This record gives sequence, C-alpha cells and structure tokens, in this order.
Amino acid sequence: MNGKTGVICSDVEQSVDDVINFVGKEISFAMTLALGKPILFINELYRRAKEDPSIKLNIVTALALERPQVKGEIEKRFLSPLVDRIFEGTPEFDYMKDFRSGLLPDNVEIFEFFSKAGGYLNTPAAQRNHLSSNYTHVIRDAIDFGCNVFGQLITSREINGKLLYSMSCNTDICIEAIKELRKQREAGKKVAIIGEVNTQLPFMYGDAIVDGEQYDILLQGPEFNYPLFGPPKDSVSLRDHAIGLHVSTLIKDGGTLQVGIGALGDAIAAGLSMRQNENKEYNQVLKSTGITEKYPELIKNIGGTGTFRQGLYGSSEMLVDAFYQLYRSGVLKRKVYDSIPLMKLINSGKLAADKIPDNIIELLIEIEGISPSLTEKDFTMLSEYGILKEGVEFANGSIVGHDISIQADFNRQENLKAIKALLGKRLRHGKVILGAFFIGPRAFYEALNSMSEEERMQFGMSGVEKVNQLYGDEELRTLQRKDGRFVNTGMMANVFGAITSDSLECGRVVSGIGGQYNFVSMAHALPDGRLVMMIRSTRMCRKKVKSNIVYSYGHTSIPQHLRDIIVTEYGIADIRGKSDSQTIEEMLKITDSRFQDELIREAKLNGKLAADFELAPEYKQNYPEKIESLLKPFRDEGHFAPFPFGTDLTDEEIAIGGSLKQLAAKKKTAVAKCLIAEIFKPVPKLAKSYLKRMQLDKPGLGKEMILQKVVLSAIRANGQIGSEDNTLA
Repeated sequence: MNGKTGVICSDVEQSVDDVINFVGKEISFAMTLALGKPILFINELYRRAKEDPSIKLNIVTALALERPQVKGEIEKRFLSPLVDRIFEGTPEFDYMKDFRSGLLPDNVEIFEFFSKAGGYLNTPAAQRNHLSSNYTHVIRDAIDFGCNVFGQLITSREINGKLLYSMSCNTDICIEAIKELRKQREAGKKVAIIGEVNTQLPFMYGDAIVDGEQYDILLQGPEFNYPLFGPPKDSVSLRDHAIGLHVSTLIKDGGTLQVGIGALGDAIAAGLSMRQNENKEYNQVLKSTGITEKYPELIKNIGGTGTFRQGLYGSSEMLVDAFYQLYRSGVLKRKVYDSIPLMKLINSGKLAADKIPDNIIELLIEIEGISPSLTEKDFTMLSEYGILKEGVEFANGSIVGHDISIQADFNRQENLKAIKALLGKRLRHGKVILGAFFIGPRAFYEALNSMSEEERMQFGMSGVEKVNQLYGDEELRTLQRKDGRFVNTGMMANVFGAITSDSLECGRVVSGIGGQYNFVSMAHALPDGRLVMMIRSTRMCRKKVKSNIVYSYGHTSIPQHLRDIIVTEYGIADIRGKSDSQTIEEMLKITDSRFQDELIREAKLNGKLAADFELAPEYKQNYPEKIESLLKPFRDEGHFAPFPFGTDLTDEEIAIGGSLKQLAAKKKTAVAKCLIAEIFKPVPKLAKSYLKRMQLDKPGLGKEMILQKVVLSAIRANGQIGSEDNTLA
C-alpha cells in the first residue's frame, strides 16, 4: 500500500488501521475457504467494524471452520471434553460466533460460496447471501462483487539464506486472487493484500512458493503461530466401506485419482490400500460380495483388482489425508512431470521415473522434444529434469562437464555416443499429486511437516484454474491425468442419472457446487477419463427412511446428459452411452429394494420402461441387512474398521458416539421403550468406563440418574454391554 509491499508487521491492530486508512471504510474482505483464513486479522477487522458503525464490512469467503455446536446435556457431556482437546489453542472466528448467536451488527454481512453440508439449511441470512459460483470462477465473481481487501494464512521458511513464503494449504483461489487484485491496483483502484504467517503450516512447494513482495503486509510473530484447526475424521460405516470397495475396482493401475474429504474418501483409500497390501484377502472379499461376478467386463476395461505396480497419480482440488494414506501404502506413487515430451515417453513405456535409458536423446529427438542441434532451452530442460548430470554446463554450442566436452550437434553419431557418459540415472522434480487446498486432522499436518523436503516436494500445490480443468495447457494435463477417475459425492440421483449435490428443490443451499462441475466436465473431456458419482442409497428424514434414488427432483447439480458411473452400497451403474430405459434399469439395480417397485411403477406410467419390464430377482435383495451380513465377517477379522487410518477419539468415545448416533435415529417410542427397560436393570461393570467419560459414573438423583440410563440404553442397544454383564460393586 502507498507504494510499499512486503512490509513485515507484528501489530495486527496497526495493520487494520493501515488498511482502513488506505482503502477507506467500505471494505469487501475476501479470504479463501477452510484452513487458509487469517484468523487474527479478520477478528481484528471485524472488531473494528463492530465498534464503528460507519465501517461497512462485507466478508466474502467459504467454509468457515467452526467448533461443533453443542445442543443438549448429553451432547455437552460427550462433545465438550472432545472439542476442548482436539481444538485446544486454535482461535475461533469472532464474526461466526456472533453470526450463530444472532449478534452480527447491521454494518457487517457474510457471503459464502461454499459451506459445510447442511450447516446453513435453517439460517435464512446465509441462504440469502449464498454466492453460487463454480470454484474456478470464484475470483472473477469476487472481483465483480467489489472485493478490495484480500487476506490469507501462509507460512515461511529460510532457504539458501533467503526468507521464502508458501501459500501452503490454500493455493486454490489465492494465486489468482493476488494476480487479479494487482491488476486492479494497476488500473488505479485501492486494494490491500494481507498475509498472516503461521509457521505451524506445512511448507509446501510447487506453485505455492511466493515472494513476500506480493503482499502489502506480512503479519509475523509468535502470536500468529497458533495451533491449526484440525477436525477429527468421520467414522466409516459398513455401507460406506461397501461403496469404497466398489469404487476401488474402477481405478486403473497407472491412472489418476481425484477424491474428496470425509468417510467415503477414507472408504475408497481403505479399499485401495487393501487391494495393494492384502490383495489375496481383497479379492476374497470381492468374490464373497459378488462384485467381480457382477462387473467382470467393466472392471477389466476401466479398473482392476490387482496390485498397483505403476501406482496412481493424484489430481484433486483437495489434498485429503486419504491421499497421504495412499502414499504411505504404496498406491500413490506414479510421478508426473511438467514436460510434454517426457510425459509422452513415460506414457508409452519408453521412459521411467527411476530409469533414464541410454537412448533418451534419440527418443526425444524422434518426438521433436528437443532439436538435433541442441538449443540452450533444450539444455535447460534436460538439466532440470535430471536427464543430464549435475555439474554440466552449456557453453559455445557444447556440453561441458566432468572433464568431458561434447558438441551439442546430435546429427553426428559420435556425439550421441559420447553424451551417454553425462546422462543421469533418474528423473527429477516428479510429483505424485497436484492439489489446490488441504485440511485434515492435526496428525495429517504433522505428517506433512515431518517429511523431508525432497519428499514433500512430490506433493505439488497449485490453483484451481490448473488443478480443476484442462484449459490453458490441455496437452500436458491430458498426458498427466491419463486414465483419470474423478470420484465425487452426491446427495441424490434420479433414475435418469442426473445428480443433486448442492441444493434442495426449494432453493435452500446445502453446501455449494464447489469444484464438482469442473471435475465432471474434465472426466468427459479426457479420452480415457471416467466420472464416478457416489450416492448413499437411503437417508433418514424425520426418523423415516427415504430413497436417495428418485424418479425426478426439482434441482439438479449435474444434468443427466453428463451421466457416467453411479455407485451405491448395492453396486455400480455404468450408464454412460445408454438409453433412458437402459439407464433406469441400471439405476434400479443399485436402489434399495424398499423403493424399487414405486420407481418401476412411475417409469412405466411415463412410458420410460416397457409395460412388461421386471427387475431380475438377484437385484431385489438390496437391503441394509445384506451389506451387514456380507461385510461384518471381514470386519470381525480386522478389515473395514470405522476409522481405518486412526482417529483422535478414544475407544470409549468411539463407542459412545456410535451409540448416541444410533439412538438419535430411533423413533421416540422405541427410545422410550429401551429407556423404561433400562431403569429396572442394574448398572453393568463393563459400562463403568463409558459412564466415567460422560461424568455419569456417580450420578445424583433426578436428572443425572435419567441421563445415566439414557447412555446405558444407547450403549446396550449398540452391543457395547449385554444383559448378562455383572453389576458394579
């Protein structure tokens, strides 16, 4: 600001003063989604607006990270100690606390383009202020909205004597945001760019590396190194594992994977890890569940059930912990390079990351990757990727180094022969994944931080304009993302293959479209790409089971003409290139059987199925009990765990949480019946640790005694204790 950039400051109040004095009191403050928000700066900016009504503050962002809201006494007893432990030391967003409490002042408004699923369903102000925008269009729309101040959380590290900065967890829209705001400045507009430096953030490479001069103010100091927000993992149910197991068969060795956060992402990673490291057991599960028998051609043509010899490359807007787990398990290991000639040779099997062939120069000349008369640009490429050894220089048309001088004219055979002595052994600067943002449990951040620099460099970060689409460098990205499997989650699907992911038909936003459309589009644009949409077949609505596969619905996120593959816990519907009636038949096969007859009736009524159509008997057994019976024996052997990659929860918390979740899903009459039965039962010894965790091991009379019985009925119904257990002494 005022011609100065890269100003290091430790006084957040002074930085806000500087921004207001420069920009004025009409501020549209933009910050990225999730982890990359500058908490201390926005809290101070909000405090100033709260105290001064003459300041008009718009906050434009997405996915504000909040501690879970506690409702009711039992939730308080269960969640409060857990929340205090997991989020210890992480500051909260003051504007969100006031927003949730209804205390947001009139001069402050919040606009979000993406939110936690269901987090704002019953919040009219958030519904009215939702910004509907594809992830790749967010910056364009934010500029149109009038954003004039941008802030993000970044990290720093001294490398070769120079202090460098990294966007770390959020390159997503931040790279483009800074670029576009600088353009606004060049056009004469007053804008401010703030970086809040937190050294707890993993220092990521790739396009995440930035010069401090790109920011007007860099907030640095011990107070900014607060612990990062690290949400615990969701538990993975058996039906989620069933979905992940089906998806794992659709992933091709040597291909590309995109997957999102949450239980289904962990389920896919668990299935792929089992395929890699317990392949015999994996194939036994596929046989026992009938998956390989049902889909032999589909699996053969686009996926596989063998181990990953080449491995997978990750190309995903979100670098989730699941990718780190796949890296650890030896699945995520296919390296790609930012070079079209190298990718052509790698994809054709003529070059490998760990072996540079003796005839590499001839191969590159043959595909016009370099000129026979080597140019300086050619030499730079060969050196950068390790094709030529370190310590080699290009001077006066010759390659010089290691006591050798070779004319860079490869039309001559003697030069081709001589260059072999200067070839490297393996390629450099390969990436196993390209992501745009990340968030996960604190253990995930610690894992990234504990990697060597060389290892972490394999985890590239860039903007969504690169990660989420092919535009701009189509040939290279197509080569890198070969056999792409873009796996996304939807809430509902209709029988024609259209997907509902972000909003309800009444217009209320559940989350936002995010980057889903981009990945759908890319899956169809790539010659060997496939889109895989995961849908849980049913949901609980007012304690009643409803189908997530419907005949029609009043809102569509992904239209039916972009249908491809849909997976539920009951199977795989490969519906790309199929007629409407064929699509409906495939969708019925993966629908819960409690809802198949009604869908068939409606399809026949509308002439979309033949009047004499009948669903084959083997697909009329799609019930939850079937999934339970097929997978529970394997869970009992240690597979398909609720937390396949660990958790921040204790064993008692896992058991109590699962029990309370099941209790909440029951009808009031069933809950009352269980509670009445529990009142007349003694307290079992095995319940002691659970009751102690809930501070109900020594209840007082009245309310606490009832709460104890509620908890006991829940954990008994969930199988944690049985009627035969002895009572407490």
